[in-house]
Amino acid sequence: MKLGVVIFPSKKLQDLANSYRKRYDPNYSLIPPHLTLKPSFDAEENQIKEITNNLNEISDKMVPFQLKTVKFSSFQPVNNVIYFKIEPSQELDDLQKEINNKIGFEKPEYSFVPHITIGQKLSDDEHSDVYGSLRMTTFNHEEIIDRFHLVYQLENGQWTVYETFRLRKD
Repeated sequence: MKLGVVIFPSKKLQDLANSYRKRYDPNYSLIPPHLTLKPSFDAEENQIKEITNNLNEISDKMVPFQLKTVKFSSFQPVNNVIYFKIEPSQELDDLQKEINNKIGFEKPEYSFVPHITIGQKLSDDEHSDVYGSLRMTTFNHEEIIDRFHLVYQLENGQWTVYETFRLRKD
């Protein structure tokens, strides 16, 4: 079974991301806009209980935190991905590290750059045009994140929530 750990932002930020994703992200119909904490990994059915127990332990130790995004960015020249850049925070960084330490499986291919993808698999010319106009756009979005999700991939390629974990340190 293919699993991952993500944060789904508020409906407001998802709607904004989807206004771009409809056109620029071929994965638009497979998963809602999200911030990846642990990229997809393979696990057996009998490992899921241990994974969810570990994620519950993590959520019990973490507090809700502020998520802020103010601009578009790109991973170019590594790949033609355009995204909402998430401002780094200690709480987000700690959450991501804790999840990746507790749930080993495969090591992430890339270092953690908090973001919400809005365009990917673009040609060089399309990336240049789209990113060129978007990077001139500024916006300011802030929200409180109080949960993260273990998601799994269905046979048709879509992702759905397996379990939700609330950040609840007192």
